[in-house]
Amino acid sequence: MEKNTASDILKTAILLERRGKAFYSTIAKQTRSAAVRKIFTMMAEEEDEHINFLSKQFAHYEKTKSFQKNEENNQVDDTAAIEILTKEIKDQISAASFEAAAISAAIDFENRAIAVYSERAEKATDPNEKEMYQMLADWEKSHHHLLHRLNEDLKESVWHDNNFWPF
Repeated sequence: MEKNTASDILKTAILLERRGKAFYSTIAKQTRSAAVRKIFTMMAEEEDEHINFLSKQFAHYEKTKSFQKNEENNQVDDTAAIEILTKEIKDQISAASFEAAAISAAIDFENRAIAVYSERAEKATDPNEKEMYQMLADWEKSHHHLLHRLNEDLKESVWHDNNFWPF
């Protein structure tokens, strides 16, 4: 039976972030591509920020049964991620490689996080809770955007390399 109390949702969110950090850290350690290592290391570090943020919220909620006002920067800036998305990275990754499979799996992971956070933001009645989950959903969307662009570029590269174009 799924529990939907604020405490349960916070625990689920922390667990989701820990799993994301573990996944991204593992990919960063196992890849041969320095560029891919950089992307997944950055994402693991951001997941760590989410864990710390959510852990503080959880501790506060357990004490007070209320959410803290979000003092984090609510603006999602994916400029750094876009700068990382270079030809060099795409050249280092084959669309059929371990790294490409990791990117595909990471997209699914980010979709799950976006769904959890967006759903909770929509259902929350506490304005601080709503703002917190919306900020997290937006942050995960920036990860998704980066991964999706990489994945699309890799697919296009395979199409070109294998002459799949109908013209």
